Amino acid sequence: QVQLVESGGGLVQAGGSLRLSCAASGRSFRRDAMGWVRQAPGKEREFVAAITWNGDDTYYRDSVKGRFTISRDNAKNTVYLQMNSLNPEDTAVYYCAASRHIATLTTDHPAYEYDFWGQGTQVTVSS
Repeated sequence: QVQLVESGGGLVQAGGSLRLSCAASGRSFRRDAMGWVRQAPGKEREFVAAITWNGDDTYYRDSVKGRFTISRDNAKNTVYLQMNSLNPEDTAVYYCAASRHIATLTTDHPAYEYDFWGQGTQVTVSS
């Protein structure tokens, strides 16, 4: 089965850091744009960060710019999200997603659903 499995979430104090990992299996994702979206209770799912298939360009939600960094290692079929200077507003379930089109990943309301996405990992930031 094709899977995207997120890890690295947890409980962290405000100002702290976490690194999320998304390990893909079942197929190669080197030709896919990949990204991270998040959803907090009672809130709509929102775009966080995305990266092109070759890693040449990255995109970030305004509220995370300068704090989060997305990267990928196609040889390992893995994408990462380094999260620094976390604040309680970052609390959410974070999902890894893959799409043939970067535009699908860089909006809160994509025209098409992600090709694949994971089960999510909980990030909780305490104040």
